[in-house]
Amino acid sequence: LAARGLRGVAFDLPGFGLAERPPDFAYDWPGHGAWAAAALDALGIERFHLVCHDYGGPVGFELCARIPERIASLTVLDTVVDVERFTRPRLLDVLLGPGPGDALVRALPGALWHQAMLRLGVLDRRALTRAESDAWLELLRGPDHGHGVLETARRLQTTPELGARYVAAVRALDAPRQLIWGTADPVLPLASDGERAHAVVGGPLHAVPARHFLQEEQAEAIALHVARLARAAASA
Repeated sequence: LAARGLRGVAFDLPGFGLAERPPDFAYDWPGHGAWAAAALDALGIERFHLVCHDYGGPVGFELCARIPERIASLTVLDTVVDVERFTRPRLLDVLLGPGPGDALVRALPGALWHQAMLRLGVLDRRALTRAESDAWLELLRGPDHGHGVLETARRLQTTPELGARYVAAVRALDAPRQLIWGTADPVLPLASDGERAHAVVGGPLHAVPARHFLQEEQAEAIALHVARLARAAASA
């Protein structure tokens, strides 16, 4: 992005990465969205091009509902807009439960995590080294042994009310928008989840050779599309 004249800002949400993990934080989409709005204020960022992916998608859509006038363009990567339609396997719910989930995160071997990341995350195995996936796992665990991440996963609000809120906010957004989606995403397949998201977001849909974590192997393509949309927004 910097090479294309844009300033890229990416912050860790509470509970993730190097951010703090307060036990009393609202680890859900509205809570993280409110925090993101406050973070933008603290950084002095008045107007911005929003790019969101995976769990961060509905966090971004919360921003669309809260501060739509500050969003200059919207780029959506492999996520869910109508959160009411999101369902996860029953086995995953069991694994995320208190006790099993905490034990799993604490004891998960790095080699097993790496294989899962390769299977789900990247199409080109060369795009994610073992050292990089080990760093992902370390950042996921953090000082609270992954409690913040687990709380976030346990509190996914797939309610009709929240689904309607985000769909309405995205459709009402007065800004150019686009989707960039991995052609081989096994988590949110292009032919189903990608097309459903496209029906809400509108704008062009750019399919790129990738699995779910397309930033790992398609950073150049993503930056190119974001920069083009930013230019279009500036000239509109």
